[in-house]
Amino acid sequence: MSELNVKFKDQHAAIPAPATVIDALKALDRDALKGALAAKVNGVEVDLNRELDMSDDVMSIEPISADSTDGLEIIRHSTAHLLAAALLDLLPGTKLGVGPALMEDPRYGFYYDVIAPRNLTEEDLPVIEKKMREMAKRDLKYRRDEVGKDQILDIFRERNEPLKCELIEEKVDGKASIYYIDGSPFIDFCLGPHVQHTGNLKAFKLLALSGAYWKGDAEREQMQRIYGIAFATQQELDAWLVQREEAEKRDHRKLGRQLDLFSIDDNYGQGLILWHPKGGIIRNEMEKLLREELERRGYSFVFTPHIAKRQLWMTSGHEDNYADGMYAPTSIEDEEYRLKPMNCPFHIGIYKSSPRSYRDLPQRYSEMGTVYRAELSGTLHGLMRVRGFTVDDAHLFVRPDQIHAEVADCLDLAIKVFDTYGFEKVKFELSVRGDASNKGYLGADEDWAAAEQQLASALVERGIQFERIEGEAAFYGPKIDIKIEDAIGRVWQLGTIQLDFNLPERFELEYTAEDNQKRRPFMIHRALFGSIERFFGVLIEHYAGAFPLWLAPVQVAVLPITDRINEYAASIAEELKSNGFRVETYLRSDKIGAKIRDAQLQKVPYMLVLGDKELEEQTVAVRHRKDGDIGVMSLAEFRERIAAERAARSL
Repeated sequence: MSELNVKFKDQHAAIPAPATVIDALKALDRDALKGALAAKVNGVEVDLNRELDMSDDVMSIEPISADSTDGLEIIRHSTAHLLAAALLDLLPGTKLGVGPALMEDPRYGFYYDVIAPRNLTEEDLPVIEKKMREMAKRDLKYRRDEVGKDQILDIFRERNEPLKCELIEEKVDGKASIYYIDGSPFIDFCLGPHVQHTGNLKAFKLLALSGAYWKGDAEREQMQRIYGIAFATQQELDAWLVQREEAEKRDHRKLGRQLDLFSIDDNYGQGLILWHPKGGIIRNEMEKLLREELERRGYSFVFTPHIAKRQLWMTSGHEDNYADGMYAPTSIEDEEYRLKPMNCPFHIGIYKSSPRSYRDLPQRYSEMGTVYRAELSGTLHGLMRVRGFTVDDAHLFVRPDQIHAEVADCLDLAIKVFDTYGFEKVKFELSVRGDASNKGYLGADEDWAAAEQQLASALVERGIQFERIEGEAAFYGPKIDIKIEDAIGRVWQLGTIQLDFNLPERFELEYTAEDNQKRRPFMIHRALFGSIERFFGVLIEHYAGAFPLWLAPVQVAVLPITDRINEYAASIAEELKSNGFRVETYLRSDKIGAKIRDAQLQKVPYMLVLGDKELEEQTVAVRHRKDGDIGVMSLAEFRERIAAERAARSL
């Protein structure tokens, strides 16, 4: 009898073949099986009832629980399938597009794009959701088959699913998986994995309906997108719905209009941000803080073009691996150019412009570099997902013995900057190669082991708690992801510290080592915010538009009670402006209550209310947007107060 060798953590077992993942977990750890939705086999996510491959010598089995990020993604993707199944049951003839889980969009958890026999309305959502709940209660099985391309095409042609056929033609080469839900007309072409039964889906809600185009192309089929959310428990869903209600009050798109910070105009293009003067002030302060910190840490500031020859992107690998995210080439004097999706190759060009010695390293280049991504229109969302954005990009070229110190300094930088903005909960995740040897990782085993150890030791040395995630490293190196939790408990993926074994090889980077031999430097990609635009959107919602004094586009509003105080008000404003403060004077003939209300709506940190008494005594009556009236004082005293607040970047 053939046997399969399986392991989980430190436990090993030999089980009779053939066997499924469930059989393996029963032999290894029955307790781990109890909470499992799916599993990773040698780092690859699979269904629990997947038959194990006898060609592998030893299989590492790692259960995926409902309370993990991977588990939540499986729940959401399975719920998207449940949505499609319910819709097919209610409206036979519905054509299906795609239905992914959404893990980075705090507004939703999944969607499905469909072409229904009739136009769907918001009134349909409760009906569809009711059908989903009925199917969930029936505890229907998700089933998987693996079949050849021709057979899959025959299945979907017979079902008159042209969009699925198009995807199969594009993506399948050989065999692929299809999924069924028992007792339902639903079939989908999908990689999986999924939950075992619809009964595993206990907490979900349909949220919204919008228009979409197939593949985001306005020339293609018009579809309807049904959005929903799903969690492992009803308690999590209820908490999220409360959070969502608060988030709607803080929506950066609404506050952006109210506070005159930015706009998006279809005449210029969706996903392209027009920064208004007040938004520009905040952006300047954001960049100023980062620049100050980087100067202290010995970074050099560089500037690079927005386009480059197409050949550069071939050398970097972007052309092969990222073409869908890039804009089409343009021809200039018989040479093709492309807009840059990333800044890395340009910084490499600066490094290569001179011979480098071991004494020259590290080289630290920083750039506020604008890049361009061909995002589909259906994915765009205010400042959070755009087509043109500025990355607070840095690339460090280091010797192997410098990795630890440079990563540690990047961590210090992240902690300092996010603390300045008032983010008390910063989370760190270390993504490593693990046992996922089949993912095409580049680089020598010893380089991976050393790099992972240095990243981990830098985190430990600083007393930073972190989650180690096996099998989630990029193919070209391990990384540290930085996430922050905002004022209402939402978690945002922002910064990354990424080691790269790939680009130094592709571009043949070198330095002369101490023994006079040529060596490859290591490359570290570092971005704190991910993009200035996205972080600005996070800040708007985190502060609910009420920026601290140092960031506020208008720091002081001067409010004369009557017109005869206008001259005094103007002199107060000029005095503050001459000391570098951002001031607006409300000279219009409105009642003081209306002026205060307007300043409150604009979320100005301080208001100076000036009447006859203040004019006579040469004082100012100070009002704070949160604390209300805080007293009468001399202008010098007020100026000293806000100067200290500004210098400390107080919150």
